[in-house]
Amino acid sequence: MHTRRSFLRGVGVAGVVGVAGCLGGDEPSAEESSNEPTATSDATGTPPPTAERSLHLAQDIGTLDGEVISGGVPKDGIPAIDEPTFQAAERASLDDGEPVFGLVRGGDTRAYPQRILVHHEIVNDTVDGDPVAVTYCPLTGTAQGFERGPVEFGVSGDLVNSNLVMYDRGTDSRWPQILATAIDGPLAGETLREFRVVWTTWGKWRAVHPGTEVLTEDTGYTRRYGDDPYGQYNPPGGYYASDRTLFEPLSRDDRAHPKSVVVGTRTADGALAFDKESLLAAGVLTGAIQGRQYVAVADDTLSTGYVYANPDGRTVENRADGYSLDGEPVAADSLPLERALAFDAMWFAWAGFYPGTGYVN
Repeated sequence: MHTRRSFLRGVGVAGVVGVAGCLGGDEPSAEESSNEPTATSDATGTPPPTAERSLHLAQDIGTLDGEVISGGVPKDGIPAIDEPTFQAAERASLDDGEPVFGLVRGGDTRAYPQRILVHHEIVNDTVDGDPVAVTYCPLTGTAQGFERGPVEFGVSGDLVNSNLVMYDRGTDSRWPQILATAIDGPLAGETLREFRVVWTTWGKWRAVHPGTEVLTEDTGYTRRYGDDPYGQYNPPGGYYASDRTLFEPLSRDDRAHPKSVVVGTRTADGALAFDKESLLAAGVLTGAIQGRQYVAVADDTLSTGYVYANPDGRTVENRADGYSLDGEPVAADSLPLERALAFDAMWFAWAGFYPGTGYVN
């Protein structure tokens, strides 16, 4: 019988005895556990803020809810970080190649190391005075930010299409992270307000943002931070490089390796994915959602990409010193076009949620 632990052994992941994240948590001792904070999961009825328009869903909500499976841990069995602490960049002990999830919001700049998030998946934080949730799903390689208002988010212990299903502690509605849309509970059909979180490396983030604060390992929990039960990103290995998935995707698409990374964007009308490696090599790629043009632009300084709506087909080109829009110099992160929220995701997860998605490489 196929098991998650046997899968990890099969892909050569070390340390499978202590599995974390969606796979069951590296359990602390009884004494350690008694000293850990307890998540508050009682619903108060207060909803998180939601968007005016819901995002496109390729499947109806009932179908998606019917595809939810247990990730092997109970509700809050993977504890969100509710009281995060930060330190200055010069005090952080991170290798330059370690993945971090970067956020710039108002006057605050923060980095959330993947080595910590893989054990917690959600950080309920306050950035520039605004309550937000920074989230990460190791099985789908997605880091996303959400407005949360006075409500905290927690880890439900369930998955759909291998993706983290969050719950809000106000209404107990269930929110698949990638979809950002509730598929169960009082807010079913509503979409959360999102913001961009940049997946990059510590060395690149620190070079661009030397004044950044960094999430510390003082989380209130005892975990083996730095020991990723799924494998490693530098260089990619284990689950992150294998062509196997732990759970059957909602749909399969062989246009790319299942774990290749895409920069995906979705709107109310559809979804579009740009192959990240191809984008970083080409600098500029173009695609369309329902006939509306979009352009993706690479940012080499952070090894990321930004996506813009380009309905008038304006000309975006590479230059020796950056990019140009209709001949005028522009920076990758600030083209005078409507920015479309986009984020990194593993191809199998994106294609599973959005079968028939536009794919540009």
